[in-house]
Amino acid sequence: MPEQISLYINALKNVEWKDIDSFELSSEIILDWLQEEGSLSRRLAQKCHDLTVNLLCNRVISSEQLNLQEISLLSEEECILREVILNGDDEEWVIGRTLMPLSSLEDQQYDLSKLGEIPLGLTVFRAEEVSRDKLQAGWAETSYGKLLARRSRLWMNGKPLLVAELFLPNSPVYAKENV
Repeated sequence: MPEQISLYINALKNVEWKDIDSFELSSEIILDWLQEEGSLSRRLAQKCHDLTVNLLCNRVISSEQLNLQEISLLSEEECILREVILNGDDEEWVIGRTLMPLSSLEDQQYDLSKLGEIPLGLTVFRAEEVSRDKLQAGWAETSYGKLLARRSRLWMNGKPLLVAELFLPNSPVYAKENV
C-alpha cells in the first residue's frame, strides 16, 4: 500500500467524531454530501463516467483491534475490515473503511465479505431493509491539510456495519458546482 494511502487511513482512524447535528460547516453543499442517506457510491457514480474500487484490505480482525467507540457502535466481536479507495475517472476520491461484525454477515442475501472491487453501497442499498444511523462527521489531519470525513452505522436487514469515509482532495464533495 502506498505510503500516502496509509497516512490517509491512519488519519481516518484518528478523526474526532461529532454528531452531524453539532458539526459546523459554512457550506450547505458539503453538508448535503455528509448527510447523504443513500448510497454514497451511487451519488459519486453520477459525478463521473467510471467509478472504480481499489480494494486495499479485506480481512478478519479480532475484537481487540477495535476501539471503544467502534465496540459501542457494533459489538465486541471479530469483524471483517474492508478498506478501499473509490476512484472517479481514475482520480482518488474517497477512502472507505468498513467494519462488518461476523454475526452481521450471517443470513444475509448478499455475501459482503466477497465484494472485491464492487462498491459496498451498491450492494447494501439493494438489500430488503437498509437504514443509517449514528451519522457523524469530523476533520482528518493530513499532509494536504484538514479533509472531511463521515462515519455512520448502516443496518442491513437488522444487522449493523460501521462505515467511515474520508473525502480526498479531488473528491467532488469539495466542488462548488455540486448541489
